[in-house]
Amino acid sequence: MSAAPACVLGFDFGTRCIGVAVGERITASARALKTIAARNGEPEWPHLDALIGAWQPAALVVGLPLTLDGDEQAVSRGARRFAARLGARYGLPVHLADERHTSQEAARRFAGARAAGLSRRRDAQGLDAVAAAVILETWLSESA
Repeated sequence: MSAAPACVLGFDFGTRCIGVAVGERITASARALKTIAARNGEPEWPHLDALIGAWQPAALVVGLPLTLDGDEQAVSRGARRFAARLGARYGLPVHLADERHTSQEAARRFAGARAAGLSRRRDAQGLDAVAAAVILETWLSESA
């Protein structure tokens, strides 16, 4: 095992946009990177290619949207397809992470950043990237 921190990219899947975050295993911390446009769940692959190339992650984590009861829904199947495509395209391990309640936590963090003057209303488009960071942090802390 390498002494360098293992970088992991996390994704908040959506049919119109996909939030992306980067994290590392040693500190189990993550930060929002960007939101990538998607059309019917199909991401702009050149943008993802550039992120994978720049960060050289050891693994990828995709949020799995479940109902409050833990059941899958239509968007869950889309997230599973996206995860499978990531694995096939990049040859990296892809993990699915339960993302229940991450949207609320992301909204809380965004509101806190706005109150502190660190974000503006127009920055709300990055909320999906903040959600990806929450998903990734949860997965990192649970897989440690």
